[in-house]
Amino acid sequence: MLTGFSNRRRFKDLSEQEVLALAISSEEDDARIYRTYADRLRAEFPASAAIFDGMALEEDGHRRQLIDLHQRRFGETIPLIRREHVAGFYARRPVWLVENLGLDRIRDEARQMERDAQRFYETAAAASSDAATRQLLGDLAAAEAGHSELAGDLVEQVSPDVDAEEKDAAHRQFVLTWVQPGLAGLMDGSVSTLAPIFATAFATHDTWTTFLVGLAASVGAGISMGFTEAASDDGQISGRGSPVKRGFASGIMTTLGGLGHALPYLITDFWTATVLAIAIVFVELWAIAWIQNRYMQTPFMRAAFQVVVGGALVLAVGVLIGSG
Repeated sequence: MLTGFSNRRRFKDLSEQEVLALAISSEEDDARIYRTYADRLRAEFPASAAIFDGMALEEDGHRRQLIDLHQRRFGETIPLIRREHVAGFYARRPVWLVENLGLDRIRDEARQMERDAQRFYETAAAASSDAATRQLLGDLAAAEAGHSELAGDLVEQVSPDVDAEEKDAAHRQFVLTWVQPGLAGLMDGSVSTLAPIFATAFATHDTWTTFLVGLAASVGAGISMGFTEAASDDGQISGRGSPVKRGFASGIMTTLGGLGHALPYLITDFWTATVLAIAIVFVELWAIAWIQNRYMQTPFMRAAFQVVVGGALVLAVGVLIGSG
């Protein structure tokens, strides 16, 4: 039997003192999480940060009510029991998995946190035999239900203009940190590797050699683009976000852009691999044009003309050089 699970208590086996202790520790954790969200959002989304500050204060108030009840019923010593000590009890995601995500994702996470807490208090109240404890847990369940609505509807707690500004800022940050470097990488990987891959293909008619050249070109370009993007701007003044994130976005998309038309050369038949690779090239180029139109507000036909025509010229150069 796994030790981590065998040492956990079942919720139904907890005493009322342990249930109160579990509630106290849970409120402490949730308040800490909300304050982390508030700190994460404060610079860019001050209105939402203020909401999370208020929710953290509410959790502090719940914790004090629970401690007062515990002192009256069981004394000063609160047993050490946390979520991870109870089998099947709701868990919280590590805050670092959520705090670097977008505003909407943080709001969704907060709503789920309050729903989990509401269910816990409802279950605990139903199992309690003490009238005062039952009443407090029921009141806390109702309060958490209210918090769930608050977390799920933070938009209504700030003015429409402020919320629109926050949403625009979040979108702009997403574009600057992820889309822009990723798009640059995809364009570089898709276009810059065309000439060496197709030149090798038509010069050798050897699909395995072509694949190796394409793999080397794609991975090499990805590493180069990733480090270049990360080193070019620390994001402090430009506001483009973490250089590590931008480097990963650029490097990974560069590699994928080149691998897209290199992978068909794993097919041993030369012409089958080549026709498939050319078809993938045009899919990649149209995808780049769509991304430019969707996120960079570039008119689609202009983006398509620039990317598809430019890519077709590079492809033609590679074929001509290889055939010569």
